[in-house]
Amino acid sequence: MTLARKGEGLTQPNPPVGAVVVRNGKIVGEGWHKKAGGPHAEVIALDKAGAKARGAALYVTLEPCSTTGRTPPCTERIRESGVARVIVATTDPNPKHAGRGIRLLRRVGIDVVTNVCRAEGESLIEPFAKWITEGRPFVTLKLGITVDGKIADRRGHSRWITGPQARQEVQALRRRVDAVMVGAGTVISDNPSLWPRPAKGREPLRVIVDGKGRATASAQVFTDQYATHTIWAVNGSVAAKRKPRQTAHGARVWKIPTSRKAGVRSLLTQLGGEGVLHVLCEGGGELAESLIRSGCVDEFVFFLSPKIMGGRDSRPAVGGKGWLMADLPELKFLECKPVGQDILIRARPVLARAAKDTKDSKDLAVRS
Repeated sequence: MTLARKGEGLTQPNPPVGAVVVRNGKIVGEGWHKKAGGPHAEVIALDKAGAKARGAALYVTLEPCSTTGRTPPCTERIRESGVARVIVATTDPNPKHAGRGIRLLRRVGIDVVTNVCRAEGESLIEPFAKWITEGRPFVTLKLGITVDGKIADRRGHSRWITGPQARQEVQALRRRVDAVMVGAGTVISDNPSLWPRPAKGREPLRVIVDGKGRATASAQVFTDQYATHTIWAVNGSVAAKRKPRQTAHGARVWKIPTSRKAGVRSLLTQLGGEGVLHVLCEGGGELAESLIRSGCVDEFVFFLSPKIMGGRDSRPAVGGKGWLMADLPELKFLECKPVGQDILIRARPVLARAAKDTKDSKDLAVRS
């Protein structure tokens, strides 16, 4: 899994995959998928193993592909290598291909063992699995907050709520994803780059959700050397009026519906159409509320700072009117650990509650 994760943020629309060839208890070849169109992990590992692959075991995080795409099927390369056994963590999530590679390998006499470290394998390819089955990317919502749940003071300033170690962790998160998303308020108040530092070969899209077109054309995301990786998501009328200024350095303009909830769902569908597997949303509060209320958040990452901001006019982590007590979205905490002076909390929405909020959003749209 460690090998495979080296490819996160690089392989879209393919999943990250790692492979190791073991003979007589020793690793004789290893590889990880580095980019779409390049050799798959199994091929790299087998090439490194060479003749030592004959009679050896191949460990791979995902069922080997059995179809011809940009590269030949890995099942054929495995057959030619003389590998005696293949150990697979998880099967292909694509219903059209699931299990096919395993059956082909068994048909030619190769022993195949499945579901070894299955949970880790499924976690690794979760963004790919969602994209391949639903057509939309996996969404991680990251919020750096004070202990009283604020993300900016009454003047809109948020630098720095969290400490340097937490900010380094955010850079690592950016390197794992295919797109970084923020709302217009974040661009206006912070003028962020949103580019991972260091990038280590990553080139994520930067998505600015700005229905009313409030972000100025002079913002970094529209003018820096990575402007061609910026998408400005606005309502159609705004796009027509301001498109020339915002696109002067290569940014693209995407039209989204006026409704915030419909807008984020439409935007995510468009991103899925471009092969984006994983989106990291870094706020602000209004965008966070829209994503939560529309049931689009798959994972929450909170960086909890030991600071108190207080005040009615400071900005909450989640905007909007809020929920009544009986309807609060519920989360399940999965991880809690110190990161420098702060605490990282990773959580997932409770599915029953997320489904209810999605239904409520549809009902509200019908009534309005």
